Amino acid sequence: MRRTKLINEARRVVVKVGSAVLFHSTGEIDERCIESLCDDVARLASGGREIVVVSSGAIACGCRRLGWGKRPGTLPKLQAAAAIGQSLLMELYERCLSPRGLHVGQMLLTRDDFADRTRYLNARNTLRALVQAGTVPIVNENDTVAVDEIRFGENDVLSALVTNMFEANLLVMLSTVDGLHEDYRTSGHRGRVIPEVEGVDSKIAALACEERSESGSGGMASKLEAARIVTASGEAALVANGKGENVLARIFAGDKIGTLFYPTRTHMAGRKRWIGFGARSRGEIVVDEGAAAALKKSANGLRTSVLIGVSGDFKTGDVVSIRVKSQEPFARGVVSYGAAEVKKIKGVRTSQVASILGSKPYDEIVHRDNMTLL
Repeated sequence: MRRTKLINEARRVVVKVGSAVLFHSTGEIDERCIESLCDDVARLASGGREIVVVSSGAIACGCRRLGWGKRPGTLPKLQAAAAIGQSLLMELYERCLSPRGLHVGQMLLTRDDFADRTRYLNARNTLRALVQAGTVPIVNENDTVAVDEIRFGENDVLSALVTNMFEANLLVMLSTVDGLHEDYRTSGHRGRVIPEVEGVDSKIAALACEERSESGSGGMASKLEAARIVTASGEAALVANGKGENVLARIFAGDKIGTLFYPTRTHMAGRKRWIGFGARSRGEIVVDEGAAAALKKSANGLRTSVLIGVSGDFKTGDVVSIRVKSQEPFARGVVSYGAAEVKKIKGVRTSQVASILGSKPYDEIVHRDNMTLL
């Protein structure tokens, strides 16, 4: 009942489509699969849902046009293939969706578009305008200029960031795996698929197996990272096999397909999502374990007295990570003071700040309203 209710109530949906879903292993376009996918998207849109598609495949399209039998291994060739293939990918979606009464709008994004607050808001407004105009936004990494994103399968994480930007209720990641397998390393595709997951913890993360397709670059680890971002923001994520007939329609009809990751908290406000997962961290602030526990439980912000370490060259208004010694960051926040000032006042009482800096515009290094727990 919980799964059914969650999916039924999802009015905004992001669908991530992997390259291997769009193409056969031979490199030929999987026409049947694309037609089925577009048919499902059109049905969902006509039913009142707002749909955004994050699609890989530009590089694969470019390789096919150039006659390259496999994905190239050098960055310039990857970028060249993306430059040639992006328009072909859009043409493919337009050809399939226009007979169903929908047109497509292209959005090419890089990590910097999420990191900069102004660019982030501009991209969000464009995305919303496209949907309101009755089109289906097709989002992809701007692979012609991106670097690390091409190498590390960032489209899975990109789909999570787009889900946050769009404040969608559900992210559906379509790949060529049936979901998260509990024993993929020993049983492969024959192993049991875990139907539902409550939080992406270290035990779940350990189940990832980095099998990748020839045409794509993402694996289960990047899908779990995407699921972690989405569920930590208060929404749901689902990993399913996109090669199945009308898989999206079946998911929304109630079929228990794939692995559903439940939200681990209530709906998070848009600005909090950007702080926690969109913006780039410009430095780190280290606190002791007692302070970390207090920040996780209370509504208080980060005060100077609990700081034991500072790194980075951040400025007032930048986003920094907050952690305990060598542990992974547990929060991120917008700082009220620059790095040089924080280094001078770390560990001192709030009452001493004015005498050290000459003024005390803020009581806290990071106000609670500008902090996101990860």
